[in-house]
Amino acid sequence: MINSTHVSYFVLSAYFDTGNLKYLYFLIILCFYVLIVCANLLLIVIICTNRSLHEPMYMFLCSLFVNELFGSTGLFPSLLVQILSDIHTVSTQSCFLQVFCVYTYGSVEFINLAVMSYDRYLAICCPLQYNTHMTSTKVTLLVAVVWLPPVFGVFVTVCLTASLQLCGNIIHQVYCDNYSIIKLACSDTTVNNIYELIAASLTICVPVSVILYTYMRILKVCFSGSKQTRQKAVSTCTPHLASLLNFSFGSFFIILQSRFNMSSVPNILQIFLSLYFFTCQPLFNPVMYGLNMSKIHRICKRFILHFVGKCRSSNRCVQLE
Repeated sequence: MINSTHVSYFVLSAYFDTGNLKYLYFLIILCFYVLIVCANLLLIVIICTNRSLHEPMYMFLCSLFVNELFGSTGLFPSLLVQILSDIHTVSTQSCFLQVFCVYTYGSVEFINLAVMSYDRYLAICCPLQYNTHMTSTKVTLLVAVVWLPPVFGVFVTVCLTASLQLCGNIIHQVYCDNYSIIKLACSDTTVNNIYELIAASLTICVPVSVILYTYMRILKVCFSGSKQTRQKAVSTCTPHLASLLNFSFGSFFIILQSRFNMSSVPNILQIFLSLYFFTCQPLFNPVMYGLNMSKIHRICKRFILHFVGKCRSSNRCVQLE
């Protein structure tokens, strides 16, 4: 038996030889990553620099966009290196760091969406008491709840997995996955499995309960309220619901792939399904919120036009010189 601390690297066996097409795949993934970084960074800057957006809803959105950057940065640089490499190996330290980033990203995303649904519930169902309930102190506390428990919980997960004795070092994925590493263990994994079950239950059951309760209340208000209330509910909840559904689909693909035998599924489709969670959600959220939320849309448009105008004027100055 080999202790995981003595395993110097893991082999990512899901990659296959694509010949010269690897350069095309590299460019496609690089374009996705650049788009994700630019879109999320743009919205973070806009929310942070505009006082009119210093409201609870936009603070939670800012937290969501920061998480998209965190999750994609935990995956894409390593993925780009692996695509161009002929030997698909990753060091033990880098592998566990990637596990930490990937699992923290997923946990934070789900809790953040649950907090946003609670915020929408207060705004629609208790509009007169909204400012009383959603104070700056409470916003700070909720953002801390979004980030701190997942970070601590995933850190414990990584520590427990790193302490296992391993029988091998081959991971059948394109990135490091905690469950795949646990399956390599020679030692008893009872503690890991119990902790994973408790952590997954808390990470899934609590946010799902919050989301179901808040949307039941929102629907009740919509059916009994005025046309203006229904319009407000639709305009503010549509991006959130779309993001939630997209995230759920991505999570379903990840669970399906890690828990069931996917040998009958074509390799390229397996890779697509495993990357959907980390590619579509970080790109989907800024586009959805940027286009559907009128306040952000207007400021984004003004910001881009201002930036383009400055570029044109600087080019004219250069030409005159």
